[in-house]
Amino acid sequence: MSSIDYTQELPVIEGRPTLKEINELIAKPLDQKPDKKFYIALSITLTMLLAGAIALGFTFYYGVGLWGNNNPVGWGFPIVNFVFWVGIGHAGTLISAILFLFRQKWRNGIARFAEGMTIFAVMTAGLFPLIHVGRPWLAGYLIPYPNQHSLWVDFNSPLLWDVFAVSTYFTVSFIFWYVGLIPDFASLRDRAVGKVKKTIYSIFSLGWRHSNRHWSHYEMVYLVLAGFATPLVLSVHTIVSFDFAVSILPGWHATIFPPYFVAGAVFSGFAMVQNVLIFIRKIFNYEHIITLDTLEKMNKIIILTGSMVGYAYAMEFFTAWYSGVQPEQFTFINRAFGPYAWAYWIMVSCNVIFPQLFWIRKIRRSIPVMFVIAVLVNVGMWFERFVITVTSLHRDFLPSSWAYFKPTVVDVAILIGSFGFFFTWILLFTKSLPVVSIAEIKAVNEGAQPSHGEH
Repeated sequence: MSSIDYTQELPVIEGRPTLKEINELIAKPLDQKPDKKFYIALSITLTMLLAGAIALGFTFYYGVGLWGNNNPVGWGFPIVNFVFWVGIGHAGTLISAILFLFRQKWRNGIARFAEGMTIFAVMTAGLFPLIHVGRPWLAGYLIPYPNQHSLWVDFNSPLLWDVFAVSTYFTVSFIFWYVGLIPDFASLRDRAVGKVKKTIYSIFSLGWRHSNRHWSHYEMVYLVLAGFATPLVLSVHTIVSFDFAVSILPGWHATIFPPYFVAGAVFSGFAMVQNVLIFIRKIFNYEHIITLDTLEKMNKIIILTGSMVGYAYAMEFFTAWYSGVQPEQFTFINRAFGPYAWAYWIMVSCNVIFPQLFWIRKIRRSIPVMFVIAVLVNVGMWFERFVITVTSLHRDFLPSSWAYFKPTVVDVAILIGSFGFFFTWILLFTKSLPVVSIAEIKAVNEGAQPSHGEH
């Protein structure tokens, strides 16, 4: 039997394609007209989006009484969905910025799509603060600016901190994404045949000429943006966790929330990136660019972050017991064995138990199994936000005000609409921009870098 050296670095790009072949392969989806399958997929996502839009129309006309929110569960699906989508948007910046700073070459095949997914997930998340204020036409007052009504924002509220954190994260992520696209816009400009395409690509390429001076400036700007974006990955979901952690409510008032939320965000974000990439690599024949080894490395990060999330679940119970505070202890016992025990155990199974299957190499490298596990991870992470929000609220300090939260059709339709909004942008992205970075793939292609023997 031949032995396999797992310490040997595997090639990032398989098959040794030429630079021209890389250009043609990545740009091919942009040259071809959308086929029947694309229109079917787009009609499905637009139908989901329409369902959400109709539900929102009813909400704006009749009010938030159409939701399942009650007394004491004042926070329901909108805040759950907001935290979920902000979390999905975290993996893109992690893959692009942090792995770039650590010079991980395997990120190059997936970084562009992950960055785009970040933009669309944060856009989706940004809809929910507008929705759950109840009066979206007054959302402008969330921004602190002098006005004739003499209204000013409450800087002590973590909900306001969200406005600054998420908007800053979106701005930096968008600039980071666009800067990475500039060399690719120039490559597309140089090969464009139609006058309209050539003009559009010329405008967005900002006069890029592939010169040494341009590459030098580009690499410096990209490095600075990566360094700037890295702390944002940690800070944004930390601030989102403050929505809960700065309160005095049992089940929320915990110092473990910031690292716990960050780990969970990366966990769910990586799972979503992996889910969509499995389809993209098959549809666009990118198997030698988005390799099985790349997907396996993503699965290893899912194991790591899933274990961190499982540790946080255990620590919550330990700190509740160790505190000696009876309402705190009751909250966690109620989570595991109360009316919402079904939601809690779905969360634990999907986030802690199933990802541990990735310790087995055969499972870690099986496309169908990793896809199912990644879907379950996102199901579990949505239920995590549901469990945190609802189970801490539905048992108030007074038993006379206890109530059971049941989502309405409008709640579910808005959730479906958010997925329709997100996946519609994903589909449009695949037909309008290169989902894989042409410049970065060329840089890690075998033979692209000068070789100096053993030095």
